[in-house]
Amino acid sequence: MHPLSLSLVCRFISPSLSGEKKLIHCNMELNTIKDAFDRVVKKQKLSSSKSQDMIERVSQEIEQAISRMQSVSGTTSQPDHKEVLAEVKTKLKEISPLSQLDNPQKELSVALNKYPKILEKFFNPDISKAYRNVDSDVHTVNQILASHFYREGLFDIGDCFTEEAQEPEYADKKSPFLEMYRILKAMRSGDLEPALEWAAINREKLNQNGSNIELQLRRLQFIDILQKKGRDEALKYCRKYMTPCAHVCMPDIQKLMACLLWAGRVECSPYYDLFLPHHAEKLAEELAQQYCKLLGESYESPLSTTIAAGVQGLPTLLKLMNVMTGRKQEWQSMKHLPVPVDLAKELQFHSIFVCPVSRDQASEENPPMLLSCGHVLCKQSITKLSKNNSTRPFKCPYCPTEVEVGQCRQLHF
Repeated sequence: MHPLSLSLVCRFISPSLSGEKKLIHCNMELNTIKDAFDRVVKKQKLSSSKSQDMIERVSQEIEQAISRMQSVSGTTSQPDHKEVLAEVKTKLKEISPLSQLDNPQKELSVALNKYPKILEKFFNPDISKAYRNVDSDVHTVNQILASHFYREGLFDIGDCFTEEAQEPEYADKKSPFLEMYRILKAMRSGDLEPALEWAAINREKLNQNGSNIELQLRRLQFIDILQKKGRDEALKYCRKYMTPCAHVCMPDIQKLMACLLWAGRVECSPYYDLFLPHHAEKLAEELAQQYCKLLGESYESPLSTTIAAGVQGLPTLLKLMNVMTGRKQEWQSMKHLPVPVDLAKELQFHSIFVCPVSRDQASEENPPMLLSCGHVLCKQSITKLSKNNSTRPFKCPYCPTEVEVGQCRQLHF
């Protein structure tokens, strides 16, 4: 089964179950699906094997009959064709291929019919229940789509989309990504010059971002020269391009100089790891990340990230809608979800604070406030506890401390 399918099944488990019970429940559901799938595979293999066996047996009888009918040489009389055919007919009747294949086919058919029903039991294909009408700007959506196509290197599709959507201004996003893919293509073919030129032009910005990608590119170029042109050329390259930055990369230069001693037998060298091809692949990925960062763009496509988050959150939303059946208006007007939606760490981009008193999620209008005792509540909860009196002390709901509104400090999130 596809990993995404397994993930969706796991996330349909009730959030009210404890961690251990949830895992047991999840395993039980997955085992049910797996057992049903295994039954289908087993019956299919049995049916296929039985069919192949019958075909071989029937073919063998027919071939023997043909051989007997054609055996003229060396005999005084020709074989009676009718008698041979009658014998074949009798043997085929004894074999009875259709009746022997009937039972395996029926068992396979039963297993195949049950499997989709089991899948339907655990998967809800109607995701429209979790959809809520939200006002969206068409131009913004078009910009996101165009940006996604260009970011992924799908330039022909991006051009076609911007033309059909009549959004020619979004084609401006194409040029920077064209340059990025040109550099990456050159890197993957072994040409590091375009990447080095880009790194040199953006050296100051890269340093501000804490990136040493130019040094890594120089190191990779040194290794390539050492392997293809020998020690002398590699040493000249190091003196020309790496000596000026020796004050910040001396340990790297020392390693590269040591590599000169192992030229021609790098596989025996303690620095063999520097010669492995995966360094170039990782460097290409890092260059793409830094390139997007300098453009003010995220490395991952916002559209891909949004869809991934939606896929992970969808099971919880479907379960919520099943609970709220008949209360569609309440769902449409809801500002905050009444249940948590678990997302993978890479899909979490900012912290969320939920007030332990009101159970409301913090917002700009209702920010989290740090009390003098160290506990945190939302501003509206503090206003209610102090009865809207900034000079009236109130008791912290989680400890005996008396707190004044003026002592509370707003937290930024």
